[in-house]
Amino acid sequence: MKPANALIAHGGGPTAVINASLAGLVEECRRQPNVSMLYGAEFGLRGVLEEKWISLLGRDPELIRSIGESPGSALGSSRLKLEDPDYERVLDVFQRNNIRCFFYTGGNGSMDTALRLAQCAGASDYELQVIGIPKTIDNDLAVTDHTPGYASTAHFFAAAARDVGEDNRSLPSPISVLEVLGRNAGWVAAATSIARKHEDDAPHLIYFPERPISLDQMAADVEQVYRRLGRAVVAVCEGQLDDTGRTFGAEVDRPESSVHRLASNLGHTLARLLSAKLGVRARAEKPGLLGRCCGPFATGVDRREAFDCGRAAAIAAVEGRTGVMVAIQRDSNDPYRSSTFLTALENVARLERLLPLEWIAPAGNDILPAFTEYAAPLIGGLTGYPRL
Repeated sequence: MKPANALIAHGGGPTAVINASLAGLVEECRRQPNVSMLYGAEFGLRGVLEEKWISLLGRDPELIRSIGESPGSALGSSRLKLEDPDYERVLDVFQRNNIRCFFYTGGNGSMDTALRLAQCAGASDYELQVIGIPKTIDNDLAVTDHTPGYASTAHFFAAAARDVGEDNRSLPSPISVLEVLGRNAGWVAAATSIARKHEDDAPHLIYFPERPISLDQMAADVEQVYRRLGRAVVAVCEGQLDDTGRTFGAEVDRPESSVHRLASNLGHTLARLLSAKLGVRARAEKPGLLGRCCGPFATGVDRREAFDCGRAAAIAAVEGRTGVMVAIQRDSNDPYRSSTFLTALENVARLERLLPLEWIAPAGNDILPAFTEYAAPLIGGLTGYPRL
């Protein structure tokens, strides 16, 4: 990397640890003499185009450290989708400001944008390094073992399932439906299984977008648990579809978008339908965005790995790499250890890694031990509660 200016932007939904990646990038760029200036774009690609940037290297190191331990995105983020002419506009902005390295933090959609920007720069003979930093609570990025942001959200929903289960045990609803974040991949829903310490602990049933299910089958599953325990806690992913590919009659937010289309009240709809079918009371809980931004539930592993990904991106830039994304490799499970490596943006752009079907129980309503072996080291220990 020749002495040049660099720019970092965030794309998509923030997480509890995205700022840790920013802090890692800033800290490592400070050490590198070839980074003349590191700017942060306010509110993602929109800030890039409008040239609303802030200088990062001159900030108080203690401030950057504190921001690195904070949830949300200190720079702001955006879901702005670039159209073909926008890529030329971005390159024009970069040329006028001598931006020779662009770091983009995000998921598979953001990595597709990064890839197209790298290709556009190459076609225009503009010397630009483009490096992706992984981020998504959905854990659906290809190649990387897992993504920064996932473990903290998984921890939150495991704790939510545990505590809703205690409430359900204390004064049975008798059916509680816990709606869990996740569009097409059931990684977060699967993590609610970590809450179980005893055979009758919640969640008693878990459903995944990878396995569509009919309302009749779900009702039969719930009834079986209810007859055995007198109560039932159901964890269901917000992206769950029925056996016809529909959202059980729930309202759909942004139905015109193939990327952002999602049921807006799935848990409530399922609770109402199950109540009508089974003739028992049912209610829904929807923590929603709280699950992805709740700072106290950020795990140490997640924050450390997010920071390491930011540092690795800066090092990759100094080494002259471009068209790559930082990824995480699991080196050991017990004790848990990980490291970072680089993968081509082509390997992750617009690709979606779903929960392996072989990790889902044959009935489609629970997870198998292989998932626990994968997720437990990331989430850490979740203590249960004592009983009389």
